[in-house]
This record gives sequence, structure tokens and C-alpha cells, in this order.
Amino acid sequence: MTSDPAAPAMRLASTGTIIHGVAVGEVLGVSTLAGARLIAGKGGLDRIVQRLNVMEVPDILAWVKPNELLLTTGYPLRNTPQSLGRLVADLDERGLSALAIKLGRYLDELPEEMVEQADRLNFPLILLPNDVGFDDILNQVLTDILNRQAATLARAEEAHRALVQIILAGGGLREVTAEVAGLLDVAVAAVDVGGHVLASAGGAEQVAMLREAYVLSANLSTSPEPTRTDAADPLVRADGHYAVVPIVAGGHHHGRIAAFSQAGTLRDSDIRILERAATVAALVVTKQEAVTAVESKYRADFLRDVLTGRGGTRIAERAKAFGWDLERPVSVLVAELDPESDERTAQDRLLAAWQASVRRHDPRGAVAGFSHEVVAIVGSGVDTARLTSAASATFADCTFSTGMSRIAPGAEALADAYGQALKAARVGRQLHGPGAVAHFDQLGVYRLLSLVSDTTELHSFVRETLGALAGDDDAENADLRRTLHVLLETNLNVAETARRLHFHYNTLRYRIGKLERMLGNFTEDAHLRLNLTLALHVLNMRGI
Repeated sequence: MTSDPAAPAMRLASTGTIIHGVAVGEVLGVSTLAGARLIAGKGGLDRIVQRLNVMEVPDILAWVKPNELLLTTGYPLRNTPQSLGRLVADLDERGLSALAIKLGRYLDELPEEMVEQADRLNFPLILLPNDVGFDDILNQVLTDILNRQAATLARAEEAHRALVQIILAGGGLREVTAEVAGLLDVAVAAVDVGGHVLASAGGAEQVAMLREAYVLSANLSTSPEPTRTDAADPLVRADGHYAVVPIVAGGHHHGRIAAFSQAGTLRDSDIRILERAATVAALVVTKQEAVTAVESKYRADFLRDVLTGRGGTRIAERAKAFGWDLERPVSVLVAELDPESDERTAQDRLLAAWQASVRRHDPRGAVAGFSHEVVAIVGSGVDTARLTSAASATFADCTFSTGMSRIAPGAEALADAYGQALKAARVGRQLHGPGAVAHFDQLGVYRLLSLVSDTTELHSFVRETLGALAGDDDAENADLRRTLHVLLETNLNVAETARRLHFHYNTLRYRIGKLERMLGNFTEDAHLRLNLTLALHVLNMRGI
């Protein structure tokens, strides 16, 4: 990483918030503190100083703030030196960075208990030279903090201008990550919300280490104590090797930008630049999403025209512009969300699942999302069962029903194939419930029944044919309807029906007599048996 002596220090608070300022060890290096001496708390030299305060009253605890360097002559404690033993613990508890004290005027020495406690808490205890005034320390240290913060802002602004120029020039995430990697001399990767790499840049070795250690999954998996902040805050490993900044636009998370420094010297200014890069990356992502949405709508409009017979001429040629091959024998599949699904968000995720599945099984296949369904057109050699299963596997939180058409020899037959697939999806759900998968050729008589658009007429036919057996209000009638169904299914084989229903032969004979009194002499009337069979099939079609 390039050196930047003006860059302020950085550390993580216990809450995971990044704290910017100057480390206590750096404060001791300013000229006014050349004669200062650290007498305890060496382990806390990396504590960050953001402000300074002077202890003038005994109840100073009510006035101190976290990350302060507290200066004192001991005057407020001159009459109660015994309170010094507890002072260090109280200041540490309130998040102060260090205590700097002058001896000789009001206090001759510090209690041994105070020094031991400072070492135990890693709380820096600094002995100030008597010839340095507090105003000199305040001016120099505060000036140093402000200068470093100004340098950080200037560096971030310079990086921001370079990143914005990339956007204005039509660049994308690849150019953004390359720019950041060059500015910081680190490995940088942009990942989506699923942890997949969108772009990466930097030295090959560092990029490989970033991929291996970060695993690009929002976890700093190799960090002994990774600190996660709120979703909108950076995630930084305390040793300075890794940093992750979310890409957020419009309140939505679109992924992250991750950086890795092999030297472990990621600093505050670097985090600021990563944050600017994440802002620019959000612009890139939202621009790409807008373009994708327009292209998706154009594809969907074209495919809808083809499937409704309004595609015009040169369909196959126009389809090639989208990477689709419609000149070969194909099948049409329709996936419809089941009624209990959250329509809007689920529809988008259903389309993404089918796009991924078709891309894997048939790269020349066509996929488009309509208002209520997703339509896929794939080659006749594609295993549609595996295709549907793959889409279901990535869309596990709700269900959809799928219908498959017969093989269409070419683009001119796609309209009929689409109608077949749509019918198979809807009849399949009616027969088997949510999540059904049905092929048009396997619908049998239900294909014919589905052609009847007037469901009132179907209901009337069921009531007229089955009478009291048409409803489920009476348990005995529902049981008799089950007996009738098995009888017709076995072609009036009484022995087989009795075996399936676990009835005694005489019991079944009694039930047949009762059914004939209710329905007519169906054992002798083939036409009546056909009507009864159709009525039972209509009842079996859920939703009709």
C-alpha cells in the first residue's frame, strides 16, 4: 500500500463503529510533547484521540466524552489524592483515550494503585513536562487532527472525481474496481447480494487471497473477531487486512465492495475511498438494472406477440438477436404462481429462477416474464422435468404450477403450443393442487373439459347427474360417491371394488343398490355410466 503520512488512524469501537482520529502514540510524537513520558498503559497506544479536554473540576466525569485526551495538573484532586486510584477505571469506562498529567505543583506523585490499574486496563497514563502549557498542546494536537481529516477528505474527493469520470465515460464495475485497486494498492472485488463476483482487480496474489479469505459471502471468515456493524456501515477486520462496504441505492442493498491489503494497513482514508466507490458502484448497478428492465420488457413484448400469433415475419431472425433459436423443434413451458404467492415480488424471483435454469440447460432457449406467468421455450431434446426441478430448487419459498406443450416444429406453431402449455398448467393445478407439473398430452379427458369456458354449465351438469352426491355436506353421500368412483374405475368389477374399499361383498351389493336408487340403473346403462364418469371428473377438477 502506498504510504500516506497524513492519513489519520482508525479503529473499531466495541459497537463496531469506525472511529477516526489520531492514535495516542502519534499524539506523543508532536513537538510540544517531546518531553512527555508514558508511565503506564503501553497496550493502549492505539486508542484514538478525537478531541481534548482539561480537568478543572472534581466531578469531571460528568463532562468527559469518549475518545478524549484528558489533560490535568491534578488541582481538582489535590485534597483527595485517594480518589486517583479509582479515576483511571472511571475514565476507561467512559471511553476516554488517555490521561496526561503534570506533577509537582499540586500532586507530587501518582499512587502505585493508579499506575497498576492503568497497565491492567491498557489505559495510557502520560506524564507531561512542566514547561509546556496546555494551550500549546491543545493547539498543536487539534491542528494535527484537523489537518489529517482535511487530507483524508481531499484524498476521498480526488478519488470520487476519478470514479465519477468512469461513470461519465460509460465504465462499469470492472473499471471502478480497477481504479480503487490502483489508488489503494490493494485487491478489490465487487460482489452481488448472493456473494457472486461481479468484478475484481488488483495483484493476482492479493485477489486470490481476498477470494479465499473473504469467501465473498459478507463474512470475514478468517478474522478471529470480525465486527459486523449495521447493514449500512462498513465491516472492517481489526488488523487492517480486510474491509467491506455495502453497495446501497434507494434503500436496497445490491451487494458489497471488499478490499484486501496483504500488508494489513487499511486506513481511514482507504475506507472513505471504498465508501465513495460503493456509491459509484450503486450508480452502475442501478443503471444496469434499468437497462436490463428495458431489455426484459422488449423481450417479453416480442415473445408475447409470437405466442399470440402477432409476431409477423422474420420471427426466427429477430429471435436470434436475443440469442434464441426458434427454428428448431421446441416445447413451450408455462410456470404460473400458485394463488397464495406474493404476486409482485414472487413474479420477479420466479422469472430469475427460470432464466437461470434455462441458461444452464438450454442456452439457446427463450425465457420471458408476463404479468401472471413465466414462459420458456426450449429445444425438444431438453429434459423438461429436470429443467422444472432446477427452477423449483432456486425458488423454494413459494410454489408454482407448470404446464408443458407438445413439440412445436417451428415458430409458426408456437401460438398453439403456448395455449397447450397454459391449459396444462391450469388444469394440472385444478387436479393436483399447488406445485403441479402437467403435460398437455397427459390431461386426457380433462383437455376436453377444460375447453368448456362456462363453469356454470359444468356445475349444472354435475348437479343434474350426481344429485345429492354432488356435495360434500353429507359424509355418507361423500362416501357413496367414493364407492361409485371405484366401481366405475374397475368397470363394475364388484370383487375388485370390494377389495379396494375393504368392504364385504354383500356390503358392496347393498351400496350398489342404494346408488342405483339415487342415480338410476347405471350398471345396465352405458350412457349413464359415461355421464357419471364425466361428472366425477369435473368434480375432480379443483376450481371448477
